Amino acid sequence: MFSTFIMGLASATLMDLGLIPGPIKNEVKQNLESARSHIELLGMLHEKTRGNLSPEEKELLEKVVTDLKLQFARSSAQK
Repeated sequence: MFSTFIMGLASATLMDLGLIPGPIKNEVKQNLESARSHIELLGMLHEKTRGNLSPEEKELLEKVVTDLKLQFARSSAQK
């Protein structure tokens, strides 16, 4: 369940980065401020759940945060 929540936030972030289309209109739109907020939320979850996650959940969260930060940097540089 926690992993599903993390992947949902990651998907929303990818939509906000303009990397995948939204589910309703299938349109690609970029909203970097919203993407930044999602990434900050995931980072906060990483900090607040330290020591309380399974090894798999911890690895997933770390990889997702790292990848999204990299994608955010790339998207910001292109603007």
